[in-house]
Amino acid sequence: MKLYNYFRSSASYRVRIALALKGLPYEYVSVHLAKGEHRQAEYAALSADGLVPLLELPDGTRLSQSLAIMEYLDEQHPASALLPADALSRSRVRALAQSIACEIHPLNNLRVLKYLVHEMKAEEEAKNTWYRHWVRTGLEAFERQLAQQPASTFCWGDAPSLADCCLVPQIYNAERFDTPLQGLPRTMAAYEACMALPAFQAAQPSACPDAAP
Repeated sequence: MKLYNYFRSSASYRVRIALALKGLPYEYVSVHLAKGEHRQAEYAALSADGLVPLLELPDGTRLSQSLAIMEYLDEQHPASALLPADALSRSRVRALAQSIACEIHPLNNLRVLKYLVHEMKAEEEAKNTWYRHWVRTGLEAFERQLAQQPASTFCWGDAPSLADCCLVPQIYNAERFDTPLQGLPRTMAAYEACMALPAFQAAQPSACPDAAP
């Protein structure tokens, strides 16, 4: 498999974690978003939406959108399952994952931040304030969801799930923008439990071949 991704992309980071948890080998192909490589013709010919990640299977089939990719991997490679066995638990885990992937991340991804600066003429601190506000608000909602569930080591249960694959990249980027993370005990406990595992360590941006020095 080939994974077209960018080391700082939250969505790419999610898929790298899933691949690492399942022990699946892949070729790392860098698409540097900050340099605009996703808009070049070569990548546009591969990716309909011009986004990362893009997973290319050995037969040439290409898959996009991180949640869809992770669920495909989970169905094809059930070991180290990312979703629970029962329908209700699967729904809970998907809700947690989507709280990050669909509620927090779209407001704060790179293209939105660039639009704020270049088109809306927002100052750097105004852009950062925007980022911190929406991430903090979203993580508070995430914490409330966790608080309504039984105590667990990770976001759901005693093994990493789809939700943890989404949480860790979001915390990584929250820390980059100095987002306050106090008062989120369940959230941060799940994050720390994840980062103690080799799979999460191997997938982190600093371990990527295209990581900035």
